[in-house]
Amino acid sequence: MEVDVISLFEPDGGDREIDLVCAVLQSTRWSDGPMVESFERAFAGWVGRRHAVAVSSGTLGTWIALRAFGIGPGDEVICTSHAWHQVAQAITLTGATPVFSDINYWTGSLNADKAALKITPRTRAILAGNTNGHPAAWGPLRALAAAHNLKLIEDSSEALGSRYQGQCVGNFGDVSVFDFSQPSALCTGEGGMLVTDDDELVHELRYLRQRRLEDRASVSVGSRVPLQAGMSEITAALGLAQLAGLDDRLAARRQVVAWYHEHMQSFEGVKPPYIGDDVEEVHWMLYVVHLGKRFSGSARAQMIDDLRSCGIETVAYSHPLHQQYFYMNAAATIGHQLGGLLPDTDRISSRALALPLHTQLDATQVKYIVNTLKDTATNVGAGAAIYL
Repeated sequence: MEVDVISLFEPDGGDREIDLVCAVLQSTRWSDGPMVESFERAFAGWVGRRHAVAVSSGTLGTWIALRAFGIGPGDEVICTSHAWHQVAQAITLTGATPVFSDINYWTGSLNADKAALKITPRTRAILAGNTNGHPAAWGPLRALAAAHNLKLIEDSSEALGSRYQGQCVGNFGDVSVFDFSQPSALCTGEGGMLVTDDDELVHELRYLRQRRLEDRASVSVGSRVPLQAGMSEITAALGLAQLAGLDDRLAARRQVVAWYHEHMQSFEGVKPPYIGDDVEEVHWMLYVVHLGKRFSGSARAQMIDDLRSCGIETVAYSHPLHQQYFYMNAAATIGHQLGGLLPDTDRISSRALALPLHTQLDATQVKYIVNTLKDTATNVGAGAAIYL
């Protein structure tokens, strides 16, 4: 008998999304039009920044930002290899070298003290993310960047609505990146956004994003080759509709998290989710549990299979870049030199298990997920502890 599957994530849309997309389909502009401009203005206002530039993905947006800063072959960018969206791959696409630094074990984000040890005369920027919704320690990271005259790029793809020191994520980088593919709480299928307060930088970001229709007669356009990485009017319509309901959607997701917290207390030795200093609000991208020391990567894989057979979709939260074939073997990276040098990244990556989190879940389903997880953990881990 086929088992209905509780999906890891499901987009939440309705009449608003349908109406705005239909409005585009009935118009004469399906690209480079007013819907993109409206989405940019609205998103910049929601985050609290002066400018927003819509792009076709977070990875390409990061590529554009790096190039706008003049970063390329021969340069180094400090980042982590631990993330859901592999935005750090944009460093490789520019020809620069990603320098992987270890994370804060509790937050999963780049550790400023460890990053400081990676700085060389070739370092040009720091790329840090708000891992699974928890803000990075932006105070120390900003101080580090300022002390060494480095650009600071913030990846906020996983943390829409989270707040640090009174500000929404997306306000801490010289430029900040959002990706709107699943499982983002603001989902457009594909797409992303760059936000900044720099009046000069935003012009370069727009130039490098794409050649626009009004540039056809310009003799200066083409001095630097842009990507074709703009956002379509249809995607922007989805984004604008999703943004209009985002606050309500985030509140609904917080209720799902509360149900998880309630039922997770049935696990012996469970620790509450970590909330760091200066962090005022966390909106988790997925509900991630950390398995105890007795669990191995293969044990987690067995748990994923067992949960799937019970109709629950789960995944390993991260497959670190430094453990992936290209970064272990390519000459344009130092990933192959990092065996054992990223202990917290390795430790988390082999034990982090992502559970479903979206607005379609109800209290009964969450209870079923947690009870099934408990049974699976007992069978596979012989009663080993699970930590949130």
